Amino acid sequence: MTQPTLWKASILVLLAVLTGCATPAPYAPRGPGQQTGYTDRQLAPNRWRVTFTGNSVTPREQVEDDLLLRAAEVTLAAGYSHFLFDTRDTNAQTNVTAFPEYGPPDPFWGRGWRFRPRWGYAGYGGFGAFGPDVDIMTTTRYQAYGEIVVLNDDQAAKEPRALDAHAVIQHVTPPAAPPV
Repeated sequence: MTQPTLWKASILVLLAVLTGCATPAPYAPRGPGQQTGYTDRQLAPNRWRVTFTGNSVTPREQVEDDLLLRAAEVTLAAGYSHFLFDTRDTNAQTNVTAFPEYGPPDPFWGRGWRFRPRWGYAGYGGFGAFGPDVDIMTTTRYQAYGEIVVLNDDQAAKEPRALDAHAVIQHVTPPAAPPV
């Protein structure tokens, strides 16, 4: 293998190892300085804002299930039996990272290995669309949030959108913690 190919292969192996070690965000409260987990805040006597933020390997469906589970837990902790979402949404934050391939010594500048992206600036030694390949890695993190209104049994009987908090907890469970 040539040196650029060896370098590129070693970077890809390192990324594969790091990705293999990654696990979805645990179902836990988000602590100070943490990026993942759930939060909840009481806005009124019967209204709460609930969020769950996953990491780059937590699927969207799991983030939304964790929001639903946390809403049910908040409902029961507040002394109510049912809840409904007044607002609810999921945001996606996508990051794109480029891993460039390094090219041969630059004949224009006379220096050794030099970064030349495919979209390079041709006036200073870049090759534009004819430059070396660039590997692109895309990661997405999801955050689900919603405002819930907690209801007692009588209020829930009149509201067709009401969810039974006990039933949600019974049917939606957080994923098992990864083995240590």
